[in-house]
Amino acid sequence: MIPYGRQWIDEEDIQAVVDVLRSDWLTTGPVVKEFERAIAAKTGTRHAVVVSSGTAALHAIMYGLGIGLGDEVIVPAMTFAATANVVVYQGGIPVFADVKQEDLLLDASEVVAKINPRTKAIVAVDYAGQPADYDALRQVALNGSLFLVADACHALGAKYKGVSVGYLADATAFSFHPVKHVTTGEGGAVCTNDPVMYARMNAFRNHGITTDHKQRMDAGSWYYEMTDLGYNYRLTDFQCALGLSQLKKLDSWIARRRQIADMYTAALAGIVGVEPLGTSPDGVHSYHLYVVRIKAEKLGFGRDYVFRQLREQGIGVNVHYIPVHLHPFYRKRFGTGPGLCPVAEKAYDEILSLPMFPRMTDQDVQEVIVALSKVLKR
Repeated sequence: MIPYGRQWIDEEDIQAVVDVLRSDWLTTGPVVKEFERAIAAKTGTRHAVVVSSGTAALHAIMYGLGIGLGDEVIVPAMTFAATANVVVYQGGIPVFADVKQEDLLLDASEVVAKINPRTKAIVAVDYAGQPADYDALRQVALNGSLFLVADACHALGAKYKGVSVGYLADATAFSFHPVKHVTTGEGGAVCTNDPVMYARMNAFRNHGITTDHKQRMDAGSWYYEMTDLGYNYRLTDFQCALGLSQLKKLDSWIARRRQIADMYTAALAGIVGVEPLGTSPDGVHSYHLYVVRIKAEKLGFGRDYVFRQLREQGIGVNVHYIPVHLHPFYRKRFGTGPGLCPVAEKAYDEILSLPMFPRMTDQDVQEVIVALSKVLKR
């Protein structure tokens, strides 16, 4: 099986982890801060807070912004459930906005239609690794005095109009899951230029306590205070060591992802019934995913048939995502359902994610292309 995504761990990564395992600090130690500084430097931001997952990063942002009971946060329908779930964790209400037809990124005009006096923030999702239209969304946020959040869990290393993702919103969440651009096993980070948000999130990931064990040890003190209700969302030093080692390879890995995307795009140009998502000249796409639409009206069969056929041939295609408002939890809890976001709903019936990871060989890519071509030409 050629999977849709896969980590790449080499001997340098393994040695970095082993070195920390042999050290005095396995958690709350110096490598955590070193990794945070490296992420901030990579994104051009002042502050980074590493946490245990991309979901924890998004949750920390909601806490840092002060999202609470009854507050509304606008999120795109086409995303992973965590983007909306973290709003619910804080007692807020996720309000689903539709996406643009061409690229499945949040539609700023749909956002405007959803704003009301209870709205506190907008979450843009950099779907598949392509940055959202931050100029348009920032203007909407400014007009409504709203926070702008970036769910960039797909987009580490991407850029919008020459500016690194991480710098474009009030706070940005990244994920270090094994299928993402770099991995710490599980893990995530928040980048922000706001010192107040940084301090709040820093405590939030440590039970709401303002100091960690190493800080107290360095100060020669045992005393600590829990100033608010937080979570244990810490990332370990050995995970951070893996992240630091992986981060060195990010640029070359994104370059390889873009090469693979170019190969797919060129090959699919002459095949009827399959269409890649549109891309914008304003952005540098980091291609966490390569998503195509399967056009049933041109083929006589749809995405589900193509999915089954490719899986049977060992091509690990996937689907990203079921629109969040169609999940049973949201239908029951918030009364959402079909018809709320028609563009996302139609796209869901068509989209298919092809294998995309930097360790793919040219032969792997050709195997995917040949298998897909055979299925579509039947």
